[in-house]
Amino acid sequence: MKTQIVYINGAQELDSFVAAHKNGHFLQTSLWGRVKDDWKWFGIICRNDGGEITGTLAVLLRRISKLPYHMMYAPRGPVCDFDDEETFSALINAAKLEGKKYNAYELKIDKDVPADNEAYRAMAVSQGFKLKGATVNFEDFQCRCVIRIHIDGRSEDEVFASFHSDHRRKIRIAIKNNVEIKIHGSEKADVFYSLMKETCERDGFELRSAKYFAKILDCFGDKARLYMAYYEGEPIAGAISVLWGDKVWYFYGASSNSNRKVMPNYLLQWEMIKWAIESGCRIYDFRGVAGVIDESNPLFGLYRFKHRFGGDYVEFMGEMDLIIKPAAAKIVAASQEIIKKIR
Repeated sequence: MKTQIVYINGAQELDSFVAAHKNGHFLQTSLWGRVKDDWKWFGIICRNDGGEITGTLAVLLRRISKLPYHMMYAPRGPVCDFDDEETFSALINAAKLEGKKYNAYELKIDKDVPADNEAYRAMAVSQGFKLKGATVNFEDFQCRCVIRIHIDGRSEDEVFASFHSDHRRKIRIAIKNNVEIKIHGSEKADVFYSLMKETCERDGFELRSAKYFAKILDCFGDKARLYMAYYEGEPIAGAISVLWGDKVWYFYGASSNSNRKVMPNYLLQWEMIKWAIESGCRIYDFRGVAGVIDESNPLFGLYRFKHRFGGDYVEFMGEMDLIIKPAAAKIVAASQEIIKKIR
């Protein structure tokens, strides 16, 4: 196996591989590196002796506080077959070697591999990774538990018929009330931000900037869409989705406190699901839901909303940490605790 380091302006081959591979993810592209431009980015390509690419790894680096150390984070990476230990090992070793340039103390991964894949778990542990404990909700960098619709060649009618009857009814209510869905780019990022601010104040989520949403739409181009729902000419809900390879991900969603009775969020989801069907995708990914499915959980309503679109509840293995410099990791951990106390 041979590995090659690529940087953000020369990663076309890496991005193409990620799009073509069944285990690819848009967070493992150089385009995501452009969105996260406050981090450093590099990619790794692994080839067999015949020159064929067998796997890739996209890594973000961030300096921690004012310390001389960087954390390496590969969101939803690496991209390779789940049972390809040789490629996995080559990619991880190449990341550690490249990380020396940045005094990296840790490599964090959180591949979207099912939690019950014991072979993958053993492979990661053999490389020195330690798994994080179970989560209740959204404690990890990426969502550990998601809802996924497995489209697998079904038609729009077949997918729609798989929805819970109440969801089908609410989609029809939105249509009957003339809720209009329009597709935009970054020119409407400010409008979406206003809806997102209202949503975060209502539901207690972290608020990203309008610039951040615009960057997602600009960097991914025609692979990202801002869907906006209008009622009587006013924007009342919106969602950002990303298409990469054979999957569409519902990335961000927002809605106004007013006119909720016309059910715009249900129609928005249906339009994004139709994009996945039209694009020949295998999966529509709703992303995060609670790690504990119980009606007492404040996020149970979010689970019910997503699950009733006919998707499967999928639990991933979650975050894995490979400590490269143990002494530096202890210094960073102590520093973070001090910052928390100050805050």
